[in-house]
Amino acid sequence: MEIIDGIKPYFVPILFSVIYFFVYFIFILFIKLIDKQRKEERKIQLLPMLKKPLFFWVILASVITFLPVINLKTSVINLVDKIILILFILSVTLLSDKTINGFISESFKKITNTDGSVSLFFTISKLIIYTIGSLLVFHVLGISIAPILTALGVGGLAVSLALQDTLSNLFSGIHILFSKQIRVGDYIKLDSGEEGYVVDINWRDLTIRQIQNNIVIVPNKNMVSAKVINFYLPRTETTVIIPVGVSYDSDLEKVEEITIQVAKEVMEQVNGGVPDFDPLIRFNNFGDSSIDFSVILRVKEYTNKYLIKHEFIKKLHKRYKIDHIDIPYPISSIYLKNSIVKEEKRNNEESS
Repeated sequence: MEIIDGIKPYFVPILFSVIYFFVYFIFILFIKLIDKQRKEERKIQLLPMLKKPLFFWVILASVITFLPVINLKTSVINLVDKIILILFILSVTLLSDKTINGFISESFKKITNTDGSVSLFFTISKLIIYTIGSLLVFHVLGISIAPILTALGVGGLAVSLALQDTLSNLFSGIHILFSKQIRVGDYIKLDSGEEGYVVDINWRDLTIRQIQNNIVIVPNKNMVSAKVINFYLPRTETTVIIPVGVSYDSDLEKVEEITIQVAKEVMEQVNGGVPDFDPLIRFNNFGDSSIDFSVILRVKEYTNKYLIKHEFIKKLHKRYKIDHIDIPYPISSIYLKNSIVKEEKRNNEESS
């Protein structure tokens, strides 16, 4: 009886702990079912993020349940309660950071269809989450947060005046991201001549990786005011125009037919071409030594144009040789004025 009487006070806490763990395992199974569906939709998995924090919360809840039946001083119980509450706030803060950044990344992929970095959003979300978490911890410790908020307000005004360029870059970066006119993964060209893939947009600058694998870093405020060509908007497909010239003696109907045939072969056989696109040819100029025209091709994305042009020029040159179509060398004729010619003749006569 004495053993039973000794166990009785712990019966209710043990029962509640069992219930907590039972609910935990049910919830984990439920999350697994959700993750199966999310995996098919290529969404972020919830279980890796929630499993450890949920287990930690169950442990904290069990400890709180046992506190009233343990013979401890009130001051000790209050201290333990504060420690548990602070641990809970810290765990929620870490989970919020991980979860929100995960959903930011997932949402960004949906919007842009890329896996690019969104460090600007990550930085802002971390700053907000950890600031709120720190203020809650101060409140639990009995530290008044009103002076802290006041100091943050006054300090924020002073900082904003001292860091105008930094804030200008920050808000310019936010504008770039929300306007969706320049996205991570896009291929762009600046009015200053630099071009490449956008690999990151952070709180201060935009990073461009050139084809040569060099990095160009441009402040966000400069990007907002710059003229930018985005080769991925409205679609990644783009047109390639290749200038060609043939001899004046050429049969232009035959030239057009053969050129279109070669262009179609390139579109269908070379990686990066758009097979369904019908190439075009447009005669546009009587040149000094040739009849000039443009061949219009289509590529899946801007950087594919280099291989397409390479293969098209090789195949067209080979085909023109087979069909005896001449691509003339540049020829320039120089005509001297009559006065200069007469003067030279006079000088020759005098010398003779």
